[in-house]
Amino acid sequence: MSKAKSVFICQECGRQSPSWLGKCPGCEAWNSFLEKPAARQQPGVKTASTLPPPQMLSAIKTGEEKRLSTCIGEFDRVLGGGIVPGSMALIGGEPGIGKSTLLLQAAANVAASGCRVVYISGEETTSQVSLRARRLGIGGDNLFLGSETNLGFILEQAEALQGQMLVVDSIQSVYTPEAETLPGSLNQLRLSTQKLMEWAKTGNCPVFITGHVTKDGTIAGPRVLEHMVDVVLYLEGEPFQAYRILRSVKNRYGSTNEVGIFEMQSEGLLEVSNPSEIFLSERLTDTVGSAVVPTLEGSRPLLVEVQALTSPSVFGQPRRVANGIDFNRLLMLTAVLSRRCGFKLGKEDVIVNATGGLRIFEPAADLAIALAIASSHKDHPLHPELTAVGEVGLSGELRAVSRLDRRIAEAARLGFKYCIVPERGLKNTRSSPIKLLAASTVREAIRLGLKPGSPGSV
Repeated sequence: MSKAKSVFICQECGRQSPSWLGKCPGCEAWNSFLEKPAARQQPGVKTASTLPPPQMLSAIKTGEEKRLSTCIGEFDRVLGGGIVPGSMALIGGEPGIGKSTLLLQAAANVAASGCRVVYISGEETTSQVSLRARRLGIGGDNLFLGSETNLGFILEQAEALQGQMLVVDSIQSVYTPEAETLPGSLNQLRLSTQKLMEWAKTGNCPVFITGHVTKDGTIAGPRVLEHMVDVVLYLEGEPFQAYRILRSVKNRYGSTNEVGIFEMQSEGLLEVSNPSEIFLSERLTDTVGSAVVPTLEGSRPLLVEVQALTSPSVFGQPRRVANGIDFNRLLMLTAVLSRRCGFKLGKEDVIVNATGGLRIFEPAADLAIALAIASSHKDHPLHPELTAVGEVGLSGELRAVSRLDRRIAEAARLGFKYCIVPERGLKNTRSSPIKLLAASTVREAIRLGLKPGSPGSV
């Protein structure tokens, strides 16, 4: 008789090897390979597929899928207009940032609309979740709370309750006995997520899971975890601030550029209807090194204050510090200011910060960052009613930005009267409610922004 074949499987990442290895080449874990018998299949026997055969695209009939509303406008905006039935979403964030609170509020709102929602917590008991729900003022007959870590039991309970939405908090706390590893291991995370995804697609029931994050801010576990789900959201915020930003990094049913802004209060996460006014509420007038830029987060215009500080370096190597902006972008703008505008920044520390905990990575903020650095270097404030938007090139030229009309309208709504814009972008601009100051180079824009008196007299 032929000897039964076996394979060696890494218990951390699931990598297979025909022979035992001391160190896994995938996850680099030591002594993680265990021998298991290889799956055998009878010759000539084929397993039947339960999926329909491929069809022509023109023959597939699709209707407009009705989305479930969470009754939280900021949450629905990030999801692309609501919850798609049969989808699976992963929400990550630091401990205590508000992931469970946000999902509990959304689950209660969906349950209030008549859907049966099952909320399973693997980290808290039902009484603990109930206490938090009472503190948030949440009630309802269609919201079922449970505390379970065995994924098989979780899916059985959801089936028995005929759940129309499932929330699992968190994916690191649940396990499936098939993986034969501890909860939270890479193989457990992948297999548990796969089973939840199959259950969501089969029953056309949306599933939400939460995930812990690592020190570098990414969701703990294999990167394939984010590839398996349909939506990946990150809840971000500064530890000592009440504002939270829900950001989409993957969305198969909507844009990944949308953000939702909330404020953490005693009654839960509340929507921020006017984020621009909130971000500028603590801005002081006639502040040196401060500039305001109208940015776009998806389809929403936001006004954000950019602060800069330049000071002589006490060490031999000057430092460049970027908080909320791209570090490489700061290096480029510093080089352009030094080379094209004559600023002697080679021996000065340059620190730039985007207030409010926002992260600005679009090139349209280049001009505002350059103006803030120039204001700090010259020790001269910009006009308090001035905004600036534009992309800066390596030659010092200003390039046009998209959706300039929406940015200008948001600036005018908050009382700003002047805006420095690239000269090439004026041809696509209709009648403006504020005065536009056109500049073709960053040197010219700095001259307009730092000019004594009112910029409107230029």
